[in-house]
Amino acid sequence: MQNPVKSSTKLLYRHLIIINFWVVLLNGQNATKVDVGVILDLDTLVGKISKTSMLMALEDHRSNNIQDNTTIRIVAHLRDSKSDSVEAASAAIDLLKNVQVEAILGPQTSAQADFIIDLGNKAKVPVISSAASPSLSPKESPFFVRAAHCSSSQATAIAEIIKTFGWRKAVLVYEDSLYGSGIVPFLTDAMLESNTIVSYRSVISPAASDDQILEELYKLITMQTRVFVVHLLPSLASRLFLKANEVGMMSQGYAWIITEALTSLLDSVKPAVVDSMQGVLGLKPHVPRSSKLDIFTKRWRKRFREENPEIDRFELNIYGLWAYDTVIALAKATEKAVNMAQPQSKKKAVINGKNLSDLDMIGTSGMGAELIESVRNIRFNGLSGDFHIIEGQLQPSAFEIVNVIGKGERKIGFWTETYGISDKLKPNEAQLVHESSKDNIGIIIWPGESNIVPKGWEMPTGHEKKLRVGVPVKNGLPEFVKVEKDPLTNAVIATGFCVDVFKEVMMSLPYAASYDFIPFETPDGDSAGDYNDLVYQIYLENYDAVVGDVTILANRSRFVDFTLPYTESGVSTIVRIKDDERKNAWIFMKPLTMDLWLTTGAFFIFTGFVVWVLEHRINEEFRGPPGKQVGMIFWFSFSTLVFAHKEKVMSNLSRFVVIIWVFVVLVLTSSYTASLTSMLTVQQLQPTITDLFDLIKNGEYIGYQTGSFVTELLKSKKFDASQFRNYNTFEEYDEALRKGSRNGGVDGIVDELPYIRLFLAKYCRKYTMVGPTFKTAGFGFAFPKGSPLVPDVSRAVLNVTEGDKMKRILKEWFGEETDCSEQYGAVATSDSLTLDSFKGLFLIAGLSSSLALAIFLLIFFYENRGVLVSNGSVVQKLSAMAKIFDEERKDLSRAAKKQGTGAEAAVVNVVSLGSNHEFAPSPAISFFHHHHQHHEEEGVCSHDEGFSIATEPASPIHDAIVIVTETAEER
Repeated sequence: MQNPVKSSTKLLYRHLIIINFWVVLLNGQNATKVDVGVILDLDTLVGKISKTSMLMALEDHRSNNIQDNTTIRIVAHLRDSKSDSVEAASAAIDLLKNVQVEAILGPQTSAQADFIIDLGNKAKVPVISSAASPSLSPKESPFFVRAAHCSSSQATAIAEIIKTFGWRKAVLVYEDSLYGSGIVPFLTDAMLESNTIVSYRSVISPAASDDQILEELYKLITMQTRVFVVHLLPSLASRLFLKANEVGMMSQGYAWIITEALTSLLDSVKPAVVDSMQGVLGLKPHVPRSSKLDIFTKRWRKRFREENPEIDRFELNIYGLWAYDTVIALAKATEKAVNMAQPQSKKKAVINGKNLSDLDMIGTSGMGAELIESVRNIRFNGLSGDFHIIEGQLQPSAFEIVNVIGKGERKIGFWTETYGISDKLKPNEAQLVHESSKDNIGIIIWPGESNIVPKGWEMPTGHEKKLRVGVPVKNGLPEFVKVEKDPLTNAVIATGFCVDVFKEVMMSLPYAASYDFIPFETPDGDSAGDYNDLVYQIYLENYDAVVGDVTILANRSRFVDFTLPYTESGVSTIVRIKDDERKNAWIFMKPLTMDLWLTTGAFFIFTGFVVWVLEHRINEEFRGPPGKQVGMIFWFSFSTLVFAHKEKVMSNLSRFVVIIWVFVVLVLTSSYTASLTSMLTVQQLQPTITDLFDLIKNGEYIGYQTGSFVTELLKSKKFDASQFRNYNTFEEYDEALRKGSRNGGVDGIVDELPYIRLFLAKYCRKYTMVGPTFKTAGFGFAFPKGSPLVPDVSRAVLNVTEGDKMKRILKEWFGEETDCSEQYGAVATSDSLTLDSFKGLFLIAGLSSSLALAIFLLIFFYENRGVLVSNGSVVQKLSAMAKIFDEERKDLSRAAKKQGTGAEAAVVNVVSLGSNHEFAPSPAISFFHHHHQHHEEEGVCSHDEGFSIATEPASPIHDAIVIVTETAEER
């Protein structure tokens, strides 16, 4: 039995609708009518959702007109395109020709909109569509307005998701349609900016059969990339994911990202499809919650259920909200445009011929120009949020990142152009970061119900051939790499240190990786080229990797990617060792270089001379015949070597010089003793050449390993290619070095450190390593550019080299370390002490001696300034000063004690300058003139006043300069 209250409510609701209808009808008789065409795919869920939303928008607009007394009445003329482009075009022509609409809403798909947009441009009628393909551009079509997001707007967000999880490559799966292909260039560019690439493009036709989809999926399984970006409409995407789940591509290790259209319509797909999409990530526009939206959603659900009772699974989605807001936007624009032009002013096409097509019968809208100008730039707060159209394009604001879990989706974060990826729509300053991070979003359940982020690639198994690994073919040094063929099976057998390291590394990977070794050889079994040619084969896609003693070089890295090195790096030189120099009779000269010997000797002489100058006038031991004085100069300074000088120095300046010089001698003798002791007691393994560049100067021949890059290195160091000689084995190295350049060999061999270590382990008593050592990156494994194997193999290389596995491999191929390990581990250099090590000491000694000498000369010239200011010539003055310097100077108090008078005494030197010379007045000379006793021969004139005057023989006193040395008290 029916509830009477409920029946009354329904009856009242119907009466209100009828009353409202008549009110609208009465008001509409005076309102301006604007005809609008609506083209939808009514056989699709999106079409039905959009229809309900548009009709409700028109009703809401009419209700607002009644309240606001607005005189605009929009009349919608609905057409069904039946999901066919021809039907859509026919409907558009009918609307333009027969109904003469002022605008067209729709169609939904890009393929249908392509032709209708051209019709709108011809008739000057705005076409407002949700077609998302970037190939339909509002900039190129002045009467086209896109009331949905362009599919290219999500490209940056998708690329940033891929970058966030560290994936280097992704496969793009899109449908072969105008909608599908439009996003490709934008997504490719966005990924390149994030340092990722589209490794493969999988194009699927909307009409593809299940078998064709399976065939394409099997092709994807055989590839390394495990990240897939799916840009398909729901109908085709549903079939794809069902088949992907069937073949095991929805398991752990895979990552799937779906684009905006599919994510927004997940509510409309079948539950079985959702079950097959577990762990998928998706993007969809963010719709802010509001009370207005909640009220409308309730109304819409009731209205949709009444109009479509046969549909069980439905939800109001973004396309329904955009459809509602599009009608409101058109209504607002119409109100503005109707005041500028009357819709009745539409012009009919002029008939000039007998047979005209429907296109020729289409006129032009009278208000189209004003209407499109209003609707191409409009903004208001709609049900979908900020509905903002600029130059005919709806602007995206934010995207939600969702994770398909269970029966639906779960929001895990947001993406905005301002903040990137974050767990909040507007993160605060503390949470704001410059780069998106996977830590900024919620927990993700990946395919296979895994919480481990897929690494983005896997080694293909079962459906692809093994990795083709190229190995070099060498005539020597089998310890590093050797390639042989099984005589029975003709299978390639690769051995050696480098091969064993590679095998150990591949076994350390967290997954199984199969490979085959392929020799880089000619049909005759010889090497097909050098190592540069071998590495270039990867770029030519002949190999998937290269393994061997391949050095990581900058020019090679332009074509391939290298793993981390697994050996030490560097290039150095091997030279012969000299004979044991302890048998050399002149080994005592070797501790010092020749320039240091000469400098030391010069300073010995200079220091002895300075001390002699300072002591000559006051120290009896530094006086005497010239031969004795010269001997004293050499004797005194050289005696400091053993600190055995018995002469006492009296001058403070001399003592200062001697102290500094004794310190210098102490350092020199200590260094000399230590160096000579080392030479005589320690076994000396000195190279014949201490520097590689000595070979350039001497024009000697240089050896290198055949096929090595060392030749390019030597050429860059200005070596002449005519000096090069190549060898293959260590035995050839030994023979060439033993012969030397003059006998058809070489004086040095330049090679990489791993080879040098092994060679010196065998021949350490005969050869050594000299500098300089040129920096290289060491041996590494080569892979194609952008290969996802590189980071995993590099990590495995670190695990192998840091553990005991590398020690075991080294011991297996190179044996135990010999007694020569220390010898070949150091670069040989010259053992002689050089002048550079003692420049500071010699600088101090030189400055101190020079300073003491300068002070002495200043005092001496000042005391004898009477000679300098006399009227004699320069030669006479210098001669006089030299004679004064040569005379002994005694302390006056000591002279007084020796004479026993106790009186003051002074020494007067009389130096002859010839006759007729005037003398500068002096108290001592005046005193002498009053009290002198003249003597014709050499002697001493004594006076009872205490003066003693020394005179030149046969020299009258009036022809001499008398220099009186005063007492200390008078000074």
